[in-house]
Amino acid sequence: MFPRSGAKRDDVLSGPGVGLDVGIARVGGGRAIVSHSDPVHGAVRHVAWLAVHVASNDVATAGVPPAWILPTILLPPTWDDAMLDELTSQVDSAARELGAAVIGGHTGVVEGLSRPLVVATSIGVGEEDRILTAAGARPGDAIYMTKWAALEGTAILAEDFEDLLLRRGVPRSTISSASGLMSMVSVVPEALALASAGAVHAMHDPTRGGIAEGLAEMAFASSTYIEVWEDRIPLLESTLEFSSALGFDPLWMISSGVLLFASPPGMREAVERALSGTPHAEIGVVRGPGPRVLMHRRSGRDEVIEEVHPERDELAEVWRRNPR
Repeated sequence: MFPRSGAKRDDVLSGPGVGLDVGIARVGGGRAIVSHSDPVHGAVRHVAWLAVHVASNDVATAGVPPAWILPTILLPPTWDDAMLDELTSQVDSAARELGAAVIGGHTGVVEGLSRPLVVATSIGVGEEDRILTAAGARPGDAIYMTKWAALEGTAILAEDFEDLLLRRGVPRSTISSASGLMSMVSVVPEALALASAGAVHAMHDPTRGGIAEGLAEMAFASSTYIEVWEDRIPLLESTLEFSSALGFDPLWMISSGVLLFASPPGMREAVERALSGTPHAEIGVVRGPGPRVLMHRRSGRDEVIEEVHPERDELAEVWRRNPR
């Protein structure tokens, strides 16, 4: 797939690749355009709002603020005006929260869809020599994450599987609290703060596949060996309760809202200042050449990841077992 990238152009600085969040191309004057597209299909209630934020998160991992949004809204045959009104309102709201403008897009009806599918493209412009990618992680870097593993997955499950969670014994108060996590899905503020502080070599947005897949993608992008410890990875009690009730591994659950980043030695204080008020934890280290991830699980088992797993999607598996 990756070799099929169209014409070779001298202005392309970074094209498609495993673990690479963004496309980067020169636009002149020492500046470059940064872009990313992402679909959201595993959520219902906030699908369009999520799509805008998830795509913009990737742009921010390059250290660039998102400026322009192009959404594609694909509707099921059962659509009505209220559905379209809600989706476009969500796009508008998310873009305004980011200070970004909606400059185009597409809307259509697709046979076979049972719920809306929204794809958002986010674009920003930054200084060419300051743009970051996940390929920048280096041996000796500390691996950090913000917030809590499975953040987005926990929020989606609280909103779209409330009835099932209640039937399986999860308290209503736990579900209500977890649904509030949706407001924390953006990593744009912390990513831009870390980049501005010069405190990072690489940042990555772990979406489908969660923390585990995000680490693997960073390892592949940077050709490094990353070692992490599960007991250092922050997890909410609600996530653990949902995991027990629905049968998924939190470290492989979709985790938008989390920012993974590699920080060079001696940058701890800069990281702390940049992330003041944002929960974060140091979870591992870049050991040397790879690509490889070694996760020391709480059970005492070591999980070795030596390839990416685009087919592994814990949220999709919950949907498959419990269709709405």
